[in-house]
Amino acid sequence: MTRGLEARLLGQVGTLTLDVTLSLPPAGVTALTGPSGSGKSTLIRALAGLTRLKGQVRIGDETWQDEGLFKPSHQRAIGVVFQDAGLLSHLTVRGNLDFGLRRAPQPHVIRFDDVVDLMGLSHLIDRKTAHLSGGERQRVAMARALLTQPRLLLMDEPLASLDPDSKASILPYLQALHQTLALPVLYVAHDREEIAAIADRIAVMTAGAVIGVEDIIIAPSLEGRSRAEIEALAQAALDAGLLPRVRS
Repeated sequence: MTRGLEARLLGQVGTLTLDVTLSLPPAGVTALTGPSGSGKSTLIRALAGLTRLKGQVRIGDETWQDEGLFKPSHQRAIGVVFQDAGLLSHLTVRGNLDFGLRRAPQPHVIRFDDVVDLMGLSHLIDRKTAHLSGGERQRVAMARALLTQPRLLLMDEPLASLDPDSKASILPYLQALHQTLALPVLYVAHDREEIAAIADRIAVMTAGAVIGVEDIIIAPSLEGRSRAEIEALAQAALDAGLLPRVRS
């Protein structure tokens, strides 16, 4: 059976003690939610190899981290999209996408033209990124991440800095991405529209630990919760001894 992501990470980052066990299937979107300071971004950075913690990270049959082994970010087949698109402003959209593709190992399973079509970038391809809107910039960042041929896609609140109209305009592209690509996606979000639109399951994180992973259809009450309510529910589950689990 094809395996997805298996991670066990432990360590201290500032005042946060991270102790995470996480399992993701080989395809689909898992929304990672929880209160500010619970360790969501730290987990994303650790999975990407940008923050070094103890433990194991495996994707399919490949080990990225284990005792005595630590592959840095550039040696992991991983795509990462942050709140800030991080585009190369002196290049056009095409130049930014080519930059991502040049990093990618052969063969290129995810093709340039397919990603351009998927993210609706054909009419922007020769435009300088400095002249793009916030939503367009994020679409370019997502396309660039996909062209690195990732085995895992990490997205850390990619819509958080966008205004409501821009956020609404980009959700269809996220849905298309979800429906088209067969790879695991870990998507940090608080907004219930984002979660409802693209996620298959919800992972709740608090105090440096993932305390539960549930299919979205059996955890609907989380969708409408405020951050404070999620934190209270998560702490109650933690106090009750709830262990991380995945249903498929």
